Amino acid sequence: MKRITFISALLVIAVIYIGFSINQGDPVSVTNNQLESSLVSSYQSYDSAQLQPLPVETSFNPLKVSLGERLFHEKALSSDGSISCASCHDIKTNGAEKTRFSTGINGAKGKLNSPTVFNSAFNFKQFWDGRVNTLEEQVAGPIHNPIEMGSNWKEVVDRLKDNAVYRVSFAAVYPKNGITAETIADAIATFERTLITPDSKFDQFIKGKKDALSTDELAGFQLFKDYGCVSCHQGVNIGGNMLQKIGIFKPFIQGQSGNREDLGHYNVTNLEKDKYVFKVPSLRNVAVTAPYFHNGSVDDLSEVVSIMGHYQLGRELSDSDIQLLVSFLKTLTGEWQGRRLK
Repeated sequence: MKRITFISALLVIAVIYIGFSINQGDPVSVTNNQLESSLVSSYQSYDSAQLQPLPVETSFNPLKVSLGERLFHEKALSSDGSISCASCHDIKTNGAEKTRFSTGINGAKGKLNSPTVFNSAFNFKQFWDGRVNTLEEQVAGPIHNPIEMGSNWKEVVDRLKDNAVYRVSFAAVYPKNGITAETIADAIATFERTLITPDSKFDQFIKGKKDALSTDELAGFQLFKDYGCVSCHQGVNIGGNMLQKIGIFKPFIQGQSGNREDLGHYNVTNLEKDKYVFKVPSLRNVAVTAPYFHNGSVDDLSEVVSIMGHYQLGRELSDSDIQLLVSFLKTLTGEWQGRRLK
């Protein structure tokens, strides 16, 4: 988040007119309908190009999706047959892990928190440090990581070729190429592109359902804009589309651990300016995908909001503003297979 962005003129006029101020003095008595009307009207004048509902793609080859799903849960991708993609990105736990760090082969622990795989197709880069651009490239990372799966493409391809079911499935989906590193990555990435969680309360709101959000949720949304959170958390994924330093106004990571992983995008570029720079995470489903930050160092969403205000904005947010912001963030929880994530 950058410092403070301008508030839309329409909203300022509306707020002055009804005599209400979120941050100054005692609020003048206004009806919920008046507040909601002014906040709803401000949305279209400010955010229609910045925040958009999740699109849902339905034209994928079902055989490829099915194969990709099977591979996503396939432990033969790892050298000792103990770890699959789902081990760290379990759909049943909202596409992420509830522990700070994931466990790889031989019980090894990494130093990064596993982000949710839900809606990852809308991220402009993959991994916390943004080192690859596509889901297909991302698939190779854990396979070759000595702590995660500790394998390589040749071993993976050979193991899958030894499986008669996979030979038949790949022949049906990829008749020209069969089982290769490229087709494995393509199938898994295709499955991951179906892992979309649409129809959050906020999606309903920005698609025109004016009563989708409560008064507190609308007020939290307004603060989200006023404080400038939307400067970085924007687009269909409400984040995931830029790199940003963590600790703009005050150092946040420096001196905490000395872990190479804490250097972020610097590990990709070796440029000093990229130290402590990370991919801005999507805020979709943020209320149900703790712990937070690249190192999983915080479990509580209210604490995260306070930290972001302090380190990214140089501001101490009031308890009331923090709770309103959290109320808004909870509206970003979407649905998977017709059920709201919990």
